[in-house]
Amino acid sequence: MKGIVDRFEDNDKAVILLEEIKEELIVDRSELPAGSDVNTVLRVEERDGEYRVMSKDEEQTDEQSGKSSDLMAKLRAKSKGSKFKKK
Repeated sequence: MKGIVDRFEDNDKAVILLEEIKEELIVDRSELPAGSDVNTVLRVEERDGEYRVMSKDEEQTDEQSGKSSDLMAKLRAKSKGSKFKKK
């Protein structure tokens, strides 16, 4: 199953979104694979009702990052600046 790191709380907890089952998994940050950050795609396995982070999905993480970059570029290009006057 796929999980995406959504955010970090209290600097030591990671919130992982499990889209397939529409649940959040909260784990210690130390349980994440090295180099994991927000929007990192992870492989998560369920065993006996408990979920465990197995590995980082490098390919999907890179793909996700590319989509985010493209979206930000489109939003910046579309922006016409602030509606407020500068003084």
